[in-house]
Amino acid sequence: MAVVNEMTARRRSPSPLLTRMRHRSPGLGDGFMGGALAAGLGLASFAVLVTLLWISSPYPDSGPGGAMHVAAALWLLAHGAELVRTDTLSGVPAPLGLSPLLLLALPVWLLHRAARDATDGGGGGEGDDLGWDAEEGTVPSLVSARTAWAGVVLGYLAVATPAALYAAGGVLRPSWVWVGVCVPLVAVVAAGAGVWSAYGRPGRPLRHLLGVLPPGVRPLVLGPGRRPGLAVRAAAAGAAVLLGGGALLVVVSLVWHGATTQAGLLRLTEGWSGRFAVLLLCAALVPNAAVWGAAYALGPGFTLGAGHAVGPLASAPAPLLPPFPLLAAVPEAGQGTPVHWAAGAVPLAAGLVVGWTVAKGAASGERGGTRPGGPRAVPWSAGRTVRAAALASVLCAAVLAGLAALSGGPLGSGVLSRFGPVWWQVAAATLAWLGLLAIPTAVGGRAWRCRTPGPDEPMAGGQREKAAAGRTRKGGGRGTFTPTGAAGNAGVAGGTEAAEGARGGDAPGGGGGPAPDTRYAPCAPYTSWEYDALQDHDGDFALYDFLTPDPGPGRYGSPAPYDSPAPYENPSPPDRSFPPEIP
Repeated sequence: MAVVNEMTARRRSPSPLLTRMRHRSPGLGDGFMGGALAAGLGLASFAVLVTLLWISSPYPDSGPGGAMHVAAALWLLAHGAELVRTDTLSGVPAPLGLSPLLLLALPVWLLHRAARDATDGGGGGEGDDLGWDAEEGTVPSLVSARTAWAGVVLGYLAVATPAALYAAGGVLRPSWVWVGVCVPLVAVVAAGAGVWSAYGRPGRPLRHLLGVLPPGVRPLVLGPGRRPGLAVRAAAAGAAVLLGGGALLVVVSLVWHGATTQAGLLRLTEGWSGRFAVLLLCAALVPNAAVWGAAYALGPGFTLGAGHAVGPLASAPAPLLPPFPLLAAVPEAGQGTPVHWAAGAVPLAAGLVVGWTVAKGAASGERGGTRPGGPRAVPWSAGRTVRAAALASVLCAAVLAGLAALSGGPLGSGVLSRFGPVWWQVAAATLAWLGLLAIPTAVGGRAWRCRTPGPDEPMAGGQREKAAAGRTRKGGGRGTFTPTGAAGNAGVAGGTEAAEGARGGDAPGGGGGPAPDTRYAPCAPYTSWEYDALQDHDGDFALYDFLTPDPGPGRYGSPAPYDSPAPYENPSPPDRSFPPEIP
């Protein structure tokens, strides 16, 4: 033990140079390396997957170089960039722009993590270029937000540019216009989200972005405490119901056409390697299919080629399509039947969910309850409830429109130039469904939750506070907050006469029972103190006002214990173990 203490005593503190190196900001260079590493990992993941499929293929069309070109092209397609296929039967290049949405998750996640790692420098800074401070719960960092974000974006684009040039030499060539728009956009948005997350998701940048909105709309988008506003939460709930219902429709249709689905999988390719590749492609297209199913339930449906629309009311004959398993879920051509019309239950449920979410927030006042020091919850007015439901419908329509635009695209030229839903039709249908259902549901639900409750019904929202404010203290009731403390269960009717009767033994008219212990009850008449009065002291609410003053000192100068009775109320017998006191 002595040796350990000696070694500990002789341990030297780090040199100032080492300390400065440890706390040095990583700067632009580390962000650049992080972005380049994120792009390299994404390319490597696609290269490994394509190489495994190429090795397992019984009849590969090209060598390893061709597989690497395809991997780079698929990596660009995952960002939303459109490709051009050159090996067509007619010799005319055909576009390929239907991007599987699941592939987009890998680049976004890698960019998000790279931006977070580049920004998190260990803390200790006074702020950053964006003015984020610790008052909003942000975590100070030694790395400037703009520096980390710019480094990650530049590093990512530095790898994406040669990857696009390399993919241009293959069969699937990138479209330079789409590459120049989609890849930088994904890098900028994902890296920005990573930096924002590293700084603790502050609310000030969001408030700056929301400055263009009217003042009455901003709290509906960004609530107190950096929480999403009521309209945003309701829109997210509606979008989740629509997408979940669309995915459910696709699964039910696949099960209903199970024989066609199985035949398409077995006929499209031979061998386990080809079927495994088809299953991977189907898994990557599941989010696209969910969006298409939601568009079908909303009414506009989707297109399987130019001029061939598929909807619940009618389905046009589709062109000759390959026996792809997911295409087996497409309804047969012809007029819709009640089975197809039943898909309307999905937007119906979404509208009710949006309206009920808004109604709950409007009835509770969306102020965080009635905790001490916080604002009193007051139910929203009917006009504000209508605005929240309408804004939630608009936000949900915008989300569905964006997903519809991303989920479709061309698979060729001519009749194959358009696959998927039309984004503006999906937006209009979503706004119509939710506007007609969510607004009446929100207003009616708010009125129902704010109704005057019966004697046996629970109270919600501001009804509790109103009922508590209207109560008056009666004999034998519970104590309420008073300026001098908490009365407890004293059972005092009020005034000095009741207090004296309680101390004297039997309360007048009390039936001769033992008197309650009123040592800690205030002697002043009881005065009701509403909850709002606590806010007039700027949060100086004394948490221990209900305790009695310090009891007098006990015998021989020692303080009396808290639970012991006062000497003049309940004198204890003399202690015979000590010599009597000398007067």
